[in-house]
Amino acid sequence: MELQNNKSETEIRLALRREILQLQPADFERLALKIFRFQAAYNPVYKRYISHLNINSEQVSTLVEIPFLPVQFFKNHIIQTGELPAAAAIFQSSGTTGQQTSRHHLFDPELYKTVSARIFKQNFGDLTQFHILALLPSYLERNNASLVYMMQHFIDESRSEYSGFYLNNADEMLERLAFLAANPDGKHVLLLGVTFALLDLAESDRDLSVLGKIANLKVMDTGGMKGRRQELLREEVHDILTSNLFVDKIHSEYGMTEMLSQGYAHGFGLFVPGNTMRILLRDINDPFAKFDHNISSSKTGGINVIDLANLDSCSFIETQDLGRFGENEGSFYVMGRFDNSDIRGCNLMVI
Repeated sequence: MELQNNKSETEIRLALRREILQLQPADFERLALKIFRFQAAYNPVYKRYISHLNINSEQVSTLVEIPFLPVQFFKNHIIQTGELPAAAAIFQSSGTTGQQTSRHHLFDPELYKTVSARIFKQNFGDLTQFHILALLPSYLERNNASLVYMMQHFIDESRSEYSGFYLNNADEMLERLAFLAANPDGKHVLLLGVTFALLDLAESDRDLSVLGKIANLKVMDTGGMKGRRQELLREEVHDILTSNLFVDKIHSEYGMTEMLSQGYAHGFGLFVPGNTMRILLRDINDPFAKFDHNISSSKTGGINVIDLANLDSCSFIETQDLGRFGENEGSFYVMGRFDNSDIRGCNLMVI
């Protein structure tokens, strides 16, 4: 198809990049299949994987027929599509001592920044209408976390002198929140944090009543205890946070090192994927049996992610997360992790 008309790899990549940036919902499947054929031809690791499955990429015509690369490949291989200059950044997943961690090479920072900002805007509004306070101690202790990279972009785009990161300086953060409560300017205040840090804040002996005085406060957890606390059910976490942080719901972000797109939940753990992202589920006992949103919302399966922003790596990832579909088209819940997978901090363990 697109790959048979004598276009160079670079020309194909640039054309696909333009289509990603101009993507309309009705065009998702068509573009996903074009990106699949591009990556099947020019990504050595993915190409070999497809070959071992005896799949002819030209005969794949629907999303459920696309083979998904197990996320563990990011631990032992450089997942790269085509010839590219040196990576602008290499994101690395968190892990306990001795664990092999995933690495995701970022070759196109502007595509990542544009896509992630658009997804945020679709869910919450323009970044210039936010003061962003990021409580990310475990991420800031590393210098290669994709979440920190994304949040730095969001902080920059907010153009707010009150936006910033916090490592272990929760008191300073509360002083800033108190100032914003006393001097409202009509903007939203986003308090985003890794789950264990938000819980530590909520259960501390600090006076948090100032949070109840911020009319436009949104609290968002990014999931994960990072080995700092006992794992809790998502409902337990959100009950503690809503009670102690003076909000009626907790927003959540679904993302991981191996993805450049995100999904967001507006309370109650129901995620909506960004427009460059779609979720399929696979049978728990047969990873090659995949199904789309037309199955029962009560069925649990392994989460397969289509992330079109992963143009330069692999857009088709078989994660180790368990999930089920929500009632609304495209929405999904994260139910936990496969028992034999490494503990990762990007989502809550909620089995």
